[in-house]
Amino acid sequence: MADDAATPVDFWFDPLCPWAWITSRWILEVEKLRPIKVRWHVMSLSVLNEDKEVPEEYRQAIEEGWGPVRVCVAAEQKYGPEVLGRLYTEMGTRRHHEKQQFGRPFYEAALTAAGLDPELADAAESTVYDEAVRASHKDGIDRVGQEVGTPVIAVEGNAFFGPVVSPVPRGEAAVKLWDGVLAVAGTDGFFELKRSRTRDPIFD
Repeated sequence: MADDAATPVDFWFDPLCPWAWITSRWILEVEKLRPIKVRWHVMSLSVLNEDKEVPEEYRQAIEEGWGPVRVCVAAEQKYGPEVLGRLYTEMGTRRHHEKQQFGRPFYEAALTAAGLDPELADAAESTVYDEAVRASHKDGIDRVGQEVGTPVIAVEGNAFFGPVVSPVPRGEAAVKLWDGVLAVAGTDGFFELKRSRTRDPIFD
């Protein structure tokens, strides 16, 4: 199906988050089976949590989270938003499946694999892109409120956090979840559906 005939689905991600990674692989599965077109955007757990009281180990993650979103925004500014999806795939595969740590070798490898200039790795240590990171983050989070995290999805005038799921739903299970999410998100006055997590992220 041509892109102009597909329903746009805006997806805000932070490469740091394993749950967002699983959801992103799910939405790509849905894209194969439903007439949608995913448009990728950066959000930042570092921005979201910078003024909040969080455990010390989480504070460290917040600090290291600036690097990958800066690199993503630098790539977006140089090449356009269409490169974000494949750069996120390269980052997420290395981070969540291969357990690599963020750092210059990580960024250079991901950028190169995505067909982008590896010198954009410089952005990880630069505050030049922070205003753009914050603006992209605000665009997503303003649609759902401050009490959520990543990912944020917006489709057909509705926006929501999640779904948080593990492992990645595939095939018919993926589209069944998508159809259900759309039904819930499109219900006037609906705000929350939640239960405690009983498993860690599972990466297939």
